[in-house]
Amino acid sequence: MLSPIQINVRHESESCVVQVRGDIDLSSSPRLRETLLELIREQGEKKVVLNLEHVDYIDSSGIASLIEGLKLAKGHDARFMLAGLNEGPRYVLQLTRLLDVFEVHPSESDALKA
Repeated sequence: MLSPIQINVRHESESCVVQVRGDIDLSSSPRLRETLLELIREQGEKKVVLNLEHVDYIDSSGIASLIEGLKLAKGHDARFMLAGLNEGPRYVLQLTRLLDVFEVHPSESDALKA
């Protein structure tokens, strides 16, 4: 059984950090998508760091939400970064040839310094 998702948003200097805990799947990806849309489109955040260190699983709907966040960020002249990818999500991004499409950092602190 997949775990329920927790999404926490906080601001670190010039960045907005979105901490995700749990699996990103068909039932949870709409919440993540809405969070990203609100931050980038409505609040005008210019640097969004998606911390995925507590995410072990992501499915195609989750990948679609990440892609939508990236496209929205590019359209609003914002940066959208992934940080702390675990083996499962990293593998899915490699398999779909999307790992190089995203700005990926080993950790949240690395992303905040970038």
